[in-house]
Amino acid sequence: MAISGNPKKMAQDVAEGFLLLSPPVLKKYSTGDIRIILNNLALVQRELRQAQIPLEDIQGLKAKNTRLTRLNQAELVVRSYCKKMRIPI
Repeated sequence: MAISGNPKKMAQDVAEGFLLLSPPVLKKYSTGDIRIILNNLALVQRELRQAQIPLEDIQGLKAKNTRLTRLNQAELVVRSYCKKMRIPI
Protein backbone atom coordinates (compact mmCIF):
# COMPACT_ATOMS: atom_id res chain seq x y z
CA MET A 1 0.00 0.00 0.00
CA ALA A 2 1.35 3.38 -0.92
CA ILE A 3 1.60 6.21 1.57
CA SER A 4 -1.64 8.12 1.48
CA GLY A 5 -1.09 11.85 1.59
CA ASN A 6 2.10 13.71 2.31
CA PRO A 7 4.89 11.64 3.96
CA LYS A 8 6.19 14.71 5.78
CA LYS A 9 2.76 15.31 7.27
CA MET A 10 2.75 11.67 8.37
CA ALA A 11 6.05 12.22 10.21
CA GLN A 12 4.64 15.37 11.82
CA ASP A 13 1.62 13.38 12.98
CA VAL A 14 3.98 10.85 14.57
CA ALA A 15 5.74 13.72 16.36
CA GLU A 16 2.43 15.10 17.64
CA GLY A 17 1.25 11.68 18.80
CA PHE A 18 -1.64 11.34 16.35
CA LEU A 19 -0.07 8.36 14.55
CA LEU A 20 1.75 5.38 16.01
CA LEU A 21 4.11 3.32 13.88
CA SER A 22 4.15 -0.34 14.86
CA PRO A 23 5.09 -3.55 13.02
CA PRO A 24 1.47 -4.34 12.02
CA VAL A 25 1.13 -0.83 10.56
CA LEU A 26 4.47 -1.14 8.73
CA LYS A 27 3.46 -4.41 7.04
CA LYS A 28 1.24 -2.42 4.69
CA TYR A 29 4.16 -0.49 3.22
CA SER A 30 6.70 -1.51 0.59
CA THR A 31 10.46 -1.18 0.94
CA GLY A 32 10.48 2.12 -0.92
CA ASP A 33 7.70 3.49 1.27
CA ILE A 34 9.60 2.55 4.43
CA ARG A 35 12.66 4.41 3.15
CA ILE A 36 10.51 7.46 2.48
CA ILE A 37 9.06 7.24 5.99
CA LEU A 38 12.54 7.05 7.55
CA ASN A 39 13.77 10.01 5.50
CA ASN A 40 10.80 12.13 6.52
CA LEU A 41 11.15 11.17 10.18
CA ALA A 42 14.76 12.38 10.02
CA LEU A 43 13.69 15.57 8.23
CA VAL A 44 11.10 16.45 10.89
CA GLN A 45 13.65 15.64 13.63
CA ARG A 46 16.11 18.12 12.12
CA GLU A 47 13.43 20.78 11.89
CA LEU A 48 12.47 20.26 15.54
CA ARG A 49 16.08 20.42 16.70
CA GLN A 50 16.57 23.69 14.83
CA ALA A 51 13.65 25.32 16.61
CA GLN A 52 14.91 27.84 19.17
CA ILE A 53 12.79 27.90 22.32
CA PRO A 54 13.58 30.32 25.16
CA LEU A 55 14.77 28.65 28.35
CA GLU A 56 12.00 30.37 30.30
CA ASP A 57 9.34 28.50 28.30
CA ILE A 58 9.29 25.23 30.26
CA GLN A 59 6.11 23.95 28.57
CA GLY A 60 7.59 24.63 25.13
CA LEU A 61 10.80 22.80 25.97
CA LYS A 62 8.87 19.85 27.34
CA ALA A 63 6.69 19.70 24.21
CA LYS A 64 9.76 19.84 21.95
CA ASN A 65 11.47 17.04 23.86
CA THR A 66 8.32 14.93 23.80
CA ARG A 67 8.05 15.31 20.02
CA LEU A 68 11.71 14.36 19.60
CA THR A 69 11.22 11.32 21.81
CA ARG A 70 8.25 10.17 19.74
CA LEU A 71 10.24 10.56 16.52
CA ASN A 72 13.24 8.69 17.94
CA GLN A 73 11.00 5.87 19.12
CA ALA A 74 9.27 5.64 15.74
CA GLU A 75 12.62 5.51 13.96
CA LEU A 76 13.78 2.76 16.29
CA VAL A 77 10.62 0.74 15.61
CA VAL A 78 10.99 1.12 11.84
CA ARG A 79 14.68 0.18 11.88
CA SER A 80 14.09 -2.88 14.08
CA TYR A 81 11.20 -3.95 11.83
CA CYS A 82 13.49 -3.67 8.79
CA LYS A 83 16.18 -5.68 10.53
CA LYS A 84 13.72 -8.40 11.54
CA MET A 85 12.19 -8.64 8.05
CA ARG A 86 15.62 -8.29 6.40
CA ILE A 87 14.63 -5.20 4.50
CA PRO A 88 17.69 -3.25 3.29
CA ILE A 89 17.42 0.42 4.15
